[in-house]
Amino acid sequence: MQARLTLLSQLDETVARLLAVYQGMKHPEMVVIGEWTAKDLLGHIVFWHESFARNVYDIASNIKPTPLKGRLTDLNQQSVVEMRPYSTKTLLLRLESAHQVIQHNIRHPGLELIPYRQGSRPYTPEEHLEIVDRHLSGHLDDIEKALSASG
Repeated sequence: MQARLTLLSQLDETVARLLAVYQGMKHPEMVVIGEWTAKDLLGHIVFWHESFARNVYDIASNIKPTPLKGRLTDLNQQSVVEMRPYSTKTLLLRLESAHQVIQHNIRHPGLELIPYRQGSRPYTPEEHLEIVDRHLSGHLDDIEKALSASG
């Protein structure tokens, strides 16, 4: 459990940095990756973080989880399309809310394997925390590079 809590602490820091960057961002419509804007990227992050939160909540609540279904590329595009109608402020609130669900439920002693998406293998909580932290850190790097390039 100590490894899990250490990885959660790292993810907490990454999420806090991400929130701080977006809260200080003046132009979320700037392009960051391909055609994705900073706001699109935030929507993508929220989509996946909410999926993680749903899955750990369901397992901790003895509910059969319903992981996302589809090819990764399709789900990533879906993440942007589904989240585009929401404001940056709303997306940040949703990210915080999903992260609180993760923080609360990741400690559950019965949490052994967490589904990621249908057709993919499940991950241990430690693996999942590490993967999510790496994913968010990578996107945070992308955003910071785009901010630096834009002056």
